[in-house]
Amino acid sequence: MSLWGGVGRKISKPSHTLGVYISMTNAEREAATATALVAAAKAGDQRAFDSLVKRYRKRIYALALHITGSAHEADDITQDVFLKAYRALAGFEGRSQFFTWVYRMTVNRSLNARRDRARRGEDTIDDPRLELAVAVDARNDPSRAAELRQTYARLLRALDSLPIDMRTTVILVSLQGLSHGEAGVVQKVSDGTIAWRMHEARRRLNEAMAPERLQRARHLSVEFAKLLSENGLPIFLPVAEPN
Repeated sequence: MSLWGGVGRKISKPSHTLGVYISMTNAEREAATATALVAAAKAGDQRAFDSLVKRYRKRIYALALHITGSAHEADDITQDVFLKAYRALAGFEGRSQFFTWVYRMTVNRSLNARRDRARRGEDTIDDPRLELAVAVDARNDPSRAAELRQTYARLLRALDSLPIDMRTTVILVSLQGLSHGEAGVVQKVSDGTIAWRMHEARRRLNEAMAPERLQRARHLSVEFAKLLSENGLPIFLPVAEPN
């Protein structure tokens, strides 16, 4: 089976541990499952590693996309990160969770790619995040597309204007759902630093996206809000009630 496309076999749990597993929180169950998959992969079960890739690939891609602003680079980084993780798995000692390990690799690789592009004086012509958002929510209405492009461009500019460490923290905590402690492990800073960054980021983003600074209040469709969430984008505007 392919390293990237295989479906991992179910990791069985001894009956005497089943009660403990059921009593875990979702986060604890996630960590326990990942730990079992890592152990199986280190023992030579490639399908177990395929399952890890399937489990985290979407989130790793969204993280890379948000830092680099390039779909092509995000795809390359995602492939590189999992390949590097596969090759280095034997030396992974489990002192942190597998996902924080690959998140840290993704952040470092993405920041390097962004800096390299800046040194070359290159920039993306079209922001894939913006283009995807407008394409979905404009519903083939050119005038609506033009209006949405301005609104969503403002939203993304507000996020991208944050200092890179602060923006990465927002992506990890608000968009990826990491706790302050987990984000601190990924970024190698204290919980207090993560808390301060989140507080300051909210202040700056609220100021940038204040309703009085927009031409008029707008609502996101339910479909578009879902798309934003799936692609690691923040939802700062209200979501319309479903019909």
